[in-house]
Amino acid sequence: MRLSGKKVISLVHHDFEDLELWYPILRLREEGAIVHLAGEKAEETYIGKYGVPAAADFAYGDIEEGDYDAILVPGGWAPDKIRRFPEVISLIQSMDANDKVIGQICHAGWVLISAKILQDKKVTSTPGIKDDMENAGAIWYDEAVVVDGNLVSSRRPPDLPDYLREFINVLEKK
Repeated sequence: MRLSGKKVISLVHHDFEDLELWYPILRLREEGAIVHLAGEKAEETYIGKYGVPAAADFAYGDIEEGDYDAILVPGGWAPDKIRRFPEVISLIQSMDANDKVIGQICHAGWVLISAKILQDKKVTSTPGIKDDMENAGAIWYDEAVVVDGNLVSSRRPPDLPDYLREFINVLEKK
């Protein structure tokens, strides 16, 4: 399996986009990665926009950057909640500083904006936050997936196959 031994943390909160959370988790597990979920509270169940549940293994504050090779931020409305936690912002900044793979899709760009890591980065997102991304210093493209170093970004659920193909490729090389 391509990702045996790799560990990935996925962030979760209520109103995540169901496919943007679960599709990446399942694909990474298929490739042999260990994937954990972190939410505001450990062992809390969060409900997606369309009713799919996801239980957090850990609280945001329990996560140590050194324990993981990559982080995933799902879209939906959850990113607007997730970005309000200083421990999440610190985790994203630390993972970026240590060249860990960061995946973001749809509205997840809001978390990276709050972490202030997008200056001069090539990205994509849902077109609805294009201005936000550009105002944070990013160079925005309307493409299914954009890779810039350790950052892998995507627009929306129909782009998930392209997003995960590139995320897996980048993570495999780390």
